[in-house]
Amino acid sequence: MNIDWLFLIEVSVGGLLSGVMYSLVALGFVLVYKSSGVFNFAQGSMLLFSALTFVCLVERGWSVWAVLPVTLVAISLLGMLIEFSVLRPLVNQPPIVLFVATLGVSYIIEGAAQLLWGTQVHALDLGIDDTPFEVGGVLISQFDLFAAGVAGLMVLLLSLFFRYTHTGLAFRAVADDTFAGLAVGLNIGRLWAVVWAAAGIVALVAGLLWGARLGVQFSLSLVVLKALPVLVLGGFDSVAGVIVAGLLVGLIEKLGSVYLGPLLGGGIDSWIAYAVALLFLLIRPAGLFGSHRLSRL
Repeated sequence: MNIDWLFLIEVSVGGLLSGVMYSLVALGFVLVYKSSGVFNFAQGSMLLFSALTFVCLVERGWSVWAVLPVTLVAISLLGMLIEFSVLRPLVNQPPIVLFVATLGVSYIIEGAAQLLWGTQVHALDLGIDDTPFEVGGVLISQFDLFAAGVAGLMVLLLSLFFRYTHTGLAFRAVADDTFAGLAVGLNIGRLWAVVWAAAGIVALVAGLLWGARLGVQFSLSLVVLKALPVLVLGGFDSVAGVIVAGLLVGLIEKLGSVYLGPLLGGGIDSWIAYAVALLFLLIRPAGLFGSHRLSRL
């Protein structure tokens, strides 16, 4: 069988760049889970709320440079409000209780967004041309390349924050052992508030990129489902893991869709990542880079 290597490379590059978008969504989950052990299902609604707030304010004549900081502050405050009003009173409750709490918060945020901004679909233009350009005979999407650059910058900033700032080092200490952090006088509540604010910022970045790709609509919150295989493969508590896993999931989806889709009747890209994640879960429950303690929960 003759293989069109240029086409294979083009499909692979497209898959890797698409996977970065999945990693961005998964990053918000990792930040919250790593610090508090909470699987934040409200991350998708935070993503939707931030993108909807941004695009609606722009449509009302606000300048992009004015809307961006306003939306940034709004989504950060929303994350801190969720932590303070819902999660903090439920400290030491079983994980299923915390999960259901974030699920309820998710529906409340979507309802508030609908009351505030309506239910219309909005086009979001970030000024990034999606016309592909050619490199060595391989076509690469400019928008996907831009999204990959943004994701790389986010990971770099988060890595520098956790490694070199006092708050970041305290966060790492609490993530390793919460009770030890309390024993040495760390303010756990303040650290959790910072983490939820950071998760809100990640939701804003992911929301703008996904909104520009799919349009800002209420189904946008469902992109969190794309993050689930990424979390399983990379580990729920590993920033590096979700980046690597996002690339793998994007690659698997694209290659499966192009090469296996015609044989299996199409639609394979909607489930193949979940199938791989399920198989991987049976072999290594903690994920590629996740803590082994996760496999014992």
